[in-house]
Amino acid sequence: MKFLEIGKLKSDFLEDLLGKIEIDDKRVVVGPGIGEDAAVLDMGDTYLIVKSDPITFVSDRIGWYVVNVNANDIASMGGEPRWFLVTILLPEKQTTVPYIEKMMKDLRRSCDELGIALIGGHTEITHGLKFPVLSGTMLGEADKDDLIKNGDVKKGDLLYMTKGVAIEATSIIAREKKDQIIGNFGEKFYRRCFSFLDDPGISVVRDAKRARTSAKVSGMHDPTEGGILAGAYEMARGSGVGLDIYIQKVPVYEETGKLCELFEISPYSSIASGSLLIAVSREESRSLERSFKNEEGPMPCLSMIGEFTGQGDNVYVVDRGERELITPTGKDEITRLL
Repeated sequence: MKFLEIGKLKSDFLEDLLGKIEIDDKRVVVGPGIGEDAAVLDMGDTYLIVKSDPITFVSDRIGWYVVNVNANDIASMGGEPRWFLVTILLPEKQTTVPYIEKMMKDLRRSCDELGIALIGGHTEITHGLKFPVLSGTMLGEADKDDLIKNGDVKKGDLLYMTKGVAIEATSIIAREKKDQIIGNFGEKFYRRCFSFLDDPGISVVRDAKRARTSAKVSGMHDPTEGGILAGAYEMARGSGVGLDIYIQKVPVYEETGKLCELFEISPYSSIASGSLLIAVSREESRSLERSFKNEEGPMPCLSMIGEFTGQGDNVYVVDRGERELITPTGKDEITRLL
């Protein structure tokens, strides 16, 4: 029997599994599906948006991670994150009281910064774990006119991304490979990579709100495991359209590029929280671009990186005129380092 590798399930396999789920409840507006960041329930005047996502790659500042990645998914659907529950599973013979207190402080502070109420969950020391696992459930609200579903992406829509690729991966690699990074690039470079968690940051809540209030957005997606390529693929598959990704237009931070070269991994397939993928029609694209043009920083705050093609088409990476078919495996590049 062949065992599955670490990472997300392959998109085709997952799509087949989700396709067998039958939902008769008419209040379920958005259920499970490829490219959808959260479930949506009709609560009458508003929609309730619900998301569950675990953190498994890191132990340092894991409370910060779990709040922000779940909040990102609510925001990507056009909602405001409001309430949070977290299940905390901690390894035996490794967990200390100061570690738990620090984790809880991170959870409280992260929720406070985003105006989220930490309303419950579960905590235990768990047999057999090597690293802590935090699984969060975020609930948010959206006005019915604000909901964004990726099934609405159409042929001819443009694909944009905010910030640069592999922000989260850069921070994780810095935490896990400190000595090698300092040995190759020095202490100052290491500290800069380490700080990617906060600057440019893994939150997309502000960017998502700016996008949906400035233009009629066809779809948004928060790329996580598998990176920008997996996230873009999921957007296209979720709407049943194809996509050409112009890989040379995808921004890569200098620090990210150097780390990926050193450890021989691809920045385009490394965990990418911090970037937001946005689909928008050509007619609405100028409004979207205007809303981001005043942002300052070392990288473009918004970049057009692709174009959606016809129904049933495939997803391609386009590089110097060459088109390469992509089918994400579900395995994130940084798993090779951890």
